[in-house]
Amino acid sequence: MPVLNWDDVRIFLGIARDRSLLAGARRLGIDHTTASRRLTSLEDALGARLFDRSPRGLTLTSGGMSLLAYAQRIEAELLEASGDLSQRDSSAEGSVRLATPEAFGTILIAPKVSRLHRRHPLLQLELAPESRTVSLSKREADIAIGLTRPPKGRLISRRLTDYRIGLYASREYLDRSPPLHSPDEVGKHPFIGYIDEYIDMPELRYLNQLVADAHTTFRSSSVIAQQTAVSAGAGLALLHVFAASQDDNLVRLFPQEIEIIRSYWMIFHADQQKLPRVRAVIDFLEEVVAEDRARL
Repeated sequence: MPVLNWDDVRIFLGIARDRSLLAGARRLGIDHTTASRRLTSLEDALGARLFDRSPRGLTLTSGGMSLLAYAQRIEAELLEASGDLSQRDSSAEGSVRLATPEAFGTILIAPKVSRLHRRHPLLQLELAPESRTVSLSKREADIAIGLTRPPKGRLISRRLTDYRIGLYASREYLDRSPPLHSPDEVGKHPFIGYIDEYIDMPELRYLNQLVADAHTTFRSSSVIAQQTAVSAGAGLALLHVFAASQDDNLVRLFPQEIEIIRSYWMIFHADQQKLPRVRAVIDFLEEVVAEDRARL
């Protein structure tokens, strides 16, 4: 059984976090040739390839993902033993990849990332706002915001908040269209919605919950593109209230009768929650949601 050198594992950890040999070496304060040599030495000792290399960068192999989980736990224990965790607010550094639904990441998180940077100048947040589910077990992200609670396992999940979805149209559209007197009449109007094949979150398929045979004239995998089209007068759509309320051109229709409630869940690995960089982002997310809870 090979005896691993922690310095080599530490270099592997830095490269894995930045998904780049050059960026990882720069963050560790060594030249990339040294980082490459130490990574090769580690792979030779293990007898396994840790990264797949491509023009787009480095991707962890299955062996690399397994080693990453061990390395993160070792790092957390070392930090705790040395007392660094008591200083986590000032020592958070490295990259954290955050995967979120598009509206959450774009409307709630992106406008406030400067606050996170001011607190932790050495921390880099990688935001991936998408309409698909990411795999934390495959290390596609360090923290994910999901729409459902995951099955029990090594993942920790916390319910951040509920949020509302309402029916909207633009003022210009309403001015040129027959008046809407009741929710029963919305099916006569053109709708905007998701491309079903491009989303794998069942919670986003809520249009049929309102109108079984909606006449859809525009579809997009982006909820921001949907909102932009509604604002331009293309038709009706179910939109996130916290996002649509920022556009004065949008009018919410039948708010008492038409409202869908969904929830945001914060999900992360149990073995990462003690890492200062992950802890800093978790605290930041909880703070942002608490501030915006009223409009959610």
